[in-house]
Amino acid sequence: MTTRFAAPMAQLIDELRKLPGVGTKTAQRYAFHILRSSNDDADALATAIRALKQALRLCSICNNITDVDPCSYCTAPTRNQREICIVEEPTNIASVEKTRSYNGAYHVLHGTLSPVNGVGPEQLRLSNLWPRIAEAEEVILANSPTVEGEATARYLADELRKQRSNLRISRIATGVPAGSDIEYADEVTMTRALENRRSL
Repeated sequence: MTTRFAAPMAQLIDELRKLPGVGTKTAQRYAFHILRSSNDDADALATAIRALKQALRLCSICNNITDVDPCSYCTAPTRNQREICIVEEPTNIASVEKTRSYNGAYHVLHGTLSPVNGVGPEQLRLSNLWPRIAEAEEVILANSPTVEGEATARYLADELRKQRSNLRISRIATGVPAGSDIEYADEVTMTRALENRRSL
């Protein structure tokens, strides 16, 4: 016999289940926690979600999620804007930054090539990358070592060479385990991957 919840509770559970890694049981726990919370706590959560959606946008230069445009990475005078590290998702920037060994700029693709899922080059955020290549000295491809990540890196390397044949293009080394996501790489692994990157 399935448990029936009041319509507002069922709706909240359905919405919470859309979060990554949240199944039905976890969604129910979250929903009941919110129900037991004070009105002030519930309002604060709702306000934070609304503020997130209203205040955050994509950086017009690198596509990172930011509340100011351009983002702090693109405007920092101490960062080397001639070195561009291409990552798949905004969360990957944190993995690179925690190494404290990279001081260049970023470009966020917001995905990888995946023909099976209907994701081609036109679905990736590439249009604002090409103008940046003219001044770049090196582009580091920091895609995850998955099938999709490798295919994306190969495509980008080919396209970058078409833009500038003398551009230095490198790929992070395999300090990041094959088949994993760089979002979960620890500091030492990510540092080695950056230090041992190879030319393509």
